[in-house]
Amino acid sequence: YYIEYGGQFENQQRAMKRLSIIVPIVIALVFSMLCLTFGSVHHALLIMVNVPLALIGGVFGLFITGEYLSVPAAVGFIALFGIAVQNGVVLVSYIDELKLSGIPLKDAIIKGSLLRLRPVLMTAATTVLGLLPLLISTGMGSEVQRPLAVVVVFGLITSTTLTLFVIPALYEWFELIGNKLVDKYKQSYS
Repeated sequence: YYIEYGGQFENQQRAMKRLSIIVPIVIALVFSMLCLTFGSVHHALLIMVNVPLALIGGVFGLFITGEYLSVPAAVGFIALFGIAVQNGVVLVSYIDELKLSGIPLKDAIIKGSLLRLRPVLMTAATTVLGLLPLLISTGMGSEVQRPLAVVVVFGLITSTTLTLFVIPALYEWFELIGNKLVDKYKQSYS
């Protein structure tokens, strides 16, 4: 005798197995694209700090609401990671732009954070407001829509809050480390 699960459970297990392969590949591709875009690994790493910050809120949201990790929730995490990375790109690219225009690093961080506060908040607010009906729905089909909305809404709350505080705080540190590595690289090949 043996037990064999089928139907929806089997489909969910298969989908989760595929996602466990696809998600790390996508995160690696996003990281490499960020490296190419910014021309530095340290800026790409700084932006990728948003991914765990978003993950915290998504997992916490699933725990609070009593939802479980399902395929819709996994899709919600993918969407959440995209929005979190986008917010990081908006913030870091503007700070870089200010720094390249001649503004001192600390002033560029402060000014860039203040000037990009509204776009980052608006991105998060419009997404949360758009998903609010899915979050509070209880009717037919809500078992598919609700986990996705829970992950994105709770994840955006933590990700946006922490993005606005953590990235500016870490920017100078990442910049110093990046400059030291570049100097070390130049010295070794000079």
